[in-house]
Amino acid sequence: MAVIGEETWPAPAGWAGKIYSGGWRDSEGGTRRVIEPATGRTLAEVGVACPADVARAGARAAHAAGDWAAATPSRRIEILLRVSAALRGHSATVRDWIVRESAGVPAKGDYEIAAALAQLTHAVALASLPQGEVLTPQIPGGGSLAWRVPLGVVGVITPWNAPLLFAMRALAPALALGNAVLLKPDPLTPVSGGLLVAQLFEEAGLPDGVLHVLPGGAEAGQAVAADPHIAMVSFTGSTEAGRAVARVAGEGLKRVSLELGGKNSIIVLEDADVEAAATAGAASSFGYQGQACVAAGRHLVHTDLVEAYTDALVRHAKAMRLGDPRTRGVTMGPVISERQAARIERIVDESLATGARLLTGGRRDGLFYPPTVLDRVKRTAPAFTEEIFGPVAPVVPFHSEAEAIELANDTAYGLTAAVHSHSVPRATAVAEQLRTGMAHINDVTAKDAANAPFGGMGISGNGSRIGGTADLELFTQWRWMTMPGRT
Repeated sequence: MAVIGEETWPAPAGWAGKIYSGGWRDSEGGTRRVIEPATGRTLAEVGVACPADVARAGARAAHAAGDWAAATPSRRIEILLRVSAALRGHSATVRDWIVRESAGVPAKGDYEIAAALAQLTHAVALASLPQGEVLTPQIPGGGSLAWRVPLGVVGVITPWNAPLLFAMRALAPALALGNAVLLKPDPLTPVSGGLLVAQLFEEAGLPDGVLHVLPGGAEAGQAVAADPHIAMVSFTGSTEAGRAVARVAGEGLKRVSLELGGKNSIIVLEDADVEAAATAGAASSFGYQGQACVAAGRHLVHTDLVEAYTDALVRHAKAMRLGDPRTRGVTMGPVISERQAARIERIVDESLATGARLLTGGRRDGLFYPPTVLDRVKRTAPAFTEEIFGPVAPVVPFHSEAEAIELANDTAYGLTAAVHSHSVPRATAVAEQLRTGMAHINDVTAKDAANAPFGGMGISGNGSRIGGTADLELFTQWRWMTMPGRT
């Protein structure tokens, strides 16, 4: 077996069995093994934060936040540039951890690293932007100023599917704008989503106490949301977990940013390029085993094209090779856990029972679930109604634009969509009628950019956006000051 990256595989460093909070230390929550989904091998043992660990970290972060807020923008920029350099220098090691922890192919690891570097570059730019306004005074000769100040301590709770990217997406702008941060990575990916991040910032010289990395489960997440030292919580994950975080944070009247799930449609109009649309559809549903909030959960295809589109989609699915993602030639790894595999299996089996037809895939081998194409999917089928979070492409035909729009909007989610047509103005007109926070023309549903306001409508979020200049509103608050006029 030809294995990618074996020569760079590191032994656990100072973080083995630890959390990062005022340096590397033992946690009161004990330790947890990190398991490689593709092989079942134990990769490392890490510390697990409990509520007492979170409470101590919150107090330390609050103590450190004042000096960090007072640091000059150039000082914060210097640290972020050093982190970027460290990430580039350790990219092979970071990629290996992403591949082995999250079971994505190496290209997925490369994408996360590139996206994380883009987030750091964006954060550098944020620190240099104007932070206030000179307002028109109400008294002649007086002064009236408004400017943005850091929130203080920000809690960041991230999922397992893009651990490095989602950590850096909130962490980098929050730090750039003068906040201290408590980062709680998912327990399935605590190294690539947290401990390596701590190492990078430690190497870059971030002052002690400004960043705390606390791997843990729901109990630790609830403690972050409840901690009185934390002014704001940035959460990325499922809608169910997001609701729980919002309830706890709401008791403390905290600001909350929720980036949640999606039931996203790719719409293929009758004048679309079928092969291009099917290629985008396959990437949207099968990329990283479909384990993304922006994955395509519905393929809405005009009846004139549905046969050709479905045939092309099946060809893409059958061309994919399952296996250990570190093995050369493998294009799809396993799903993240037995719980996730069982969920995908249930949704497909229950949809078949309602009359859907299985065209390819649909039978798993342990955690390896093959790319699956369903057609004749009814609106009552779980494959139509539920977020699958797996490599399943449900195909649903439509007869008119109005029907396609109605089908796409038949969900409480509202994250993203894609529309394919030879006419960009026509596709744009359709996209404008979709209840989604994002839409892409003649492209995949799964897109992300550091300079774009990312987020959804409905139960895909709480109306907040992360990325671009939206980060200014997310991670700072306004202060207004007036000066007397002439006497």
